[in-house]
Amino acid sequence: MSKLEVVGSIVRGRHGHIMIRQKSDALIELGDLLIADEEEGYTILQVYDLAYGSQISARSLELISGMKVEGLAADLSFMDPHLRNYVIVEVKAIASIRPQDDRKIRVPKTLPQFLREVRHVTKDDLFFLEKPENPIYLGSIRSGSKILDVEAFLDGVQVLTHHVLVPATTGRGKSNLVKVMAWSILGNRNLSVLILDPHDEYYGRHGKGLKDHPEARECLRYYSPRSVAGSLRPVFHIHSLWPRHFRGIIQFSDAQHQALNVAANTYGKRWLEALLRGEELKGVQDVTLEVLKRKIYATIGVYIDEESDEIRCRTGTFSDTRGESTLADILNGLEDGLKIILDTSLFSDAVELLVGSIILNGALNRYKRYKREGSLDEKPVLNVVIEEAPRVLGSEAMASGSNIYSDIAREGRKFKIGLTAITQLTSIIPRTVLANMNTKVILGNELKPERDAIINSAAQDLSQDDQAIASLDVGEAIISSNFTKFAVPIHIPLFEDYIRSVAESKRPKIGFVGGS
Repeated sequence: MSKLEVVGSIVRGRHGHIMIRQKSDALIELGDLLIADEEEGYTILQVYDLAYGSQISARSLELISGMKVEGLAADLSFMDPHLRNYVIVEVKAIASIRPQDDRKIRVPKTLPQFLREVRHVTKDDLFFLEKPENPIYLGSIRSGSKILDVEAFLDGVQVLTHHVLVPATTGRGKSNLVKVMAWSILGNRNLSVLILDPHDEYYGRHGKGLKDHPEARECLRYYSPRSVAGSLRPVFHIHSLWPRHFRGIIQFSDAQHQALNVAANTYGKRWLEALLRGEELKGVQDVTLEVLKRKIYATIGVYIDEESDEIRCRTGTFSDTRGESTLADILNGLEDGLKIILDTSLFSDAVELLVGSIILNGALNRYKRYKREGSLDEKPVLNVVIEEAPRVLGSEAMASGSNIYSDIAREGRKFKIGLTAITQLTSIIPRTVLANMNTKVILGNELKPERDAIINSAAQDLSQDDQAIASLDVGEAIISSNFTKFAVPIHIPLFEDYIRSVAESKRPKIGFVGGS
């Protein structure tokens, strides 16, 4: 190893807590990846803390500092600053690489050699990283704030089936990350995605978006209540709506739930019309029926117009004359591996989540049937992207029972259906749900309770990465996944820069994949 590459030397520590003395002219940052070369391979180390070290006692340092700031000492060269004062770098070993051992990444079980010199990681050190068969691009491998020429991929079938959590505070690039990921898989028919888009930011109505992908015409479908060229209207026939779709989305009393079920059992697909018209419902009191009518109008805007005696929808989302094929078209598109964006920016929370519930209930029922028939393996993975996930996955939202979103979080992977949950508030999602989110793309978060919730549910031990997470800048992230051997630091490019670079060159670079 060239002396110019040396940035420090291992001086003490224990497994999981190794201390390095930094070379005086070197610069080591939080999150840096360092290499300790061994006789037959090397160990990858990651920096999680920095501290000052000195051979001079604390009292003497305070005296010397006082003399200097008070102007009482002009020459302090006797201190030998390069030898007696230094920076101590605290690192943990995250991977052991033996090139002759079939390119495998191993969890370190031994300590690097005492007083071993260390250096910064290079692209060549990551030779074992490969692009998977169904790659999702997330960015480039990052060492501290330095971006390496090594692209970061995960296997889409594994990751999208087993759920993804994207936790971060506002402005850290959550939506940018999802746009980058979606662009990278848009043409892959093995991976279907439904994006519930409450801010209408993924399609690119006012700028660059998924509509600009070269395969968008064949692989992307956009539903919007606005009149946008190339879009479809998200209008659902009321016969698509059943009482089970309200479960955990809109709160009803026990009596109201029973009334909904009586209506469905009595009138079948006409249940909602019968309820709104006040047709006979055996055992349902008039007061319960009137309260239900008001609640349905208030939440989803469906009512009977007194003048025309026809069903109307205040939001235009439901109709008794249009939208007969909307649900089937969406389900068929997802089954064909399409990426479907549903612009819900003009919907209320209740309508957005209810529409998602209609689609996901239909998809889950289909995939359950395919599993019974033995044809599930032939179908693409289906993943739904939902913003502000605590609305359906939070403890308060689930207090009165589960909903289709939490059902999928718990058991969807058995049927090749997963969630990508985006949130600022990880701490209010139950740990039983977080534990099923097997991949977490962690962006910056200054809130201690939120970092604790993320760390406590991560696939790897991130107990020493609290400050590293707090110090993540915009576009910086850490991937913690069951499908990686270690938590991987990455830099996520700005979406516009990413699609420009893709257009300039289609040549794949060395890439990251976990699980080798």
